[in-house]
Amino acid sequence: METAMSGALADPSGRDDFDEFRHAISDTFVPLALSVGDCTAPLRWAMKSASLGAVQMTDVALSDAAEVYRTNRLINKGADDYLKVGLQLRGSCVIAQNGREARLNPGDYAVYDTTRPYRLTYPAGYQTLVLMFRRERLRLTSSQLTHVTAQALHAHEGLAASVSAFLAELGKRFEIRRHPATTHLADAILEMLTASLAERLPFSIDVEPGGGRHALLMRIRVFIEERLGDPNLDVATIAAAHHISVRYLQGLFAAQDQTVSGWVRSRRIDRCR
Repeated sequence: METAMSGALADPSGRDDFDEFRHAISDTFVPLALSVGDCTAPLRWAMKSASLGAVQMTDVALSDAAEVYRTNRLINKGADDYLKVGLQLRGSCVIAQNGREARLNPGDYAVYDTTRPYRLTYPAGYQTLVLMFRRERLRLTSSQLTHVTAQALHAHEGLAASVSAFLAELGKRFEIRRHPATTHLADAILEMLTASLAERLPFSIDVEPGGGRHALLMRIRVFIEERLGDPNLDVATIAAAHHISVRYLQGLFAAQDQTVSGWVRSRRIDRCR
């Protein structure tokens, strides 16, 4: 389902329009507390949300400074275990969780855990794309998550550069959720996110037991995603770019009941759709 909401947001002293926005935020995500910077002037806000299979994608824009809190009291009210990824589209954000703080500028993103307290501080008007999904959908253990929550993944570094551009473009195309292929799209999103987060883990930590192969497979899929329009993209090129043999590459995909060429073909068809 796709929804879109907007309105004028007034001060937090009991005005109905502020409560409307606060309830919209909590209903869309998980229960949250909210404060705004200027309590004397009306604020403008807009929010649209869509479901991509296992991933909920929401675009939120506000015209002034704000702080959003997830407190222990709100957590104790009960909710499913979700992870959220915030991609900054306009303005900046400081995210705090697990004793860390990270500043996000446009194109940067970070992951945070709804089962632990967090704070999002927006010093001025902003727009952000938020992806939310059940915690178990990300192939990282709880201990590994503590290494990557509230860490800025910058738009110009490593795999994050590709993931950032992909998510920003996807955020412009909410209508894509109408196609059955969105289930595969959600899987691709989650694998790309996991691969980019795995880059931030200490070298001694695998993504999962035996996770070296899986992390490599995710890096390969991100590589393919970046080059879907390249007519010279083939099995040999992909294997050479990752310093592995064609046979080993084919084995990685065979373990997932897939073929390399079949994956490339299906991703190209999804992209065309």
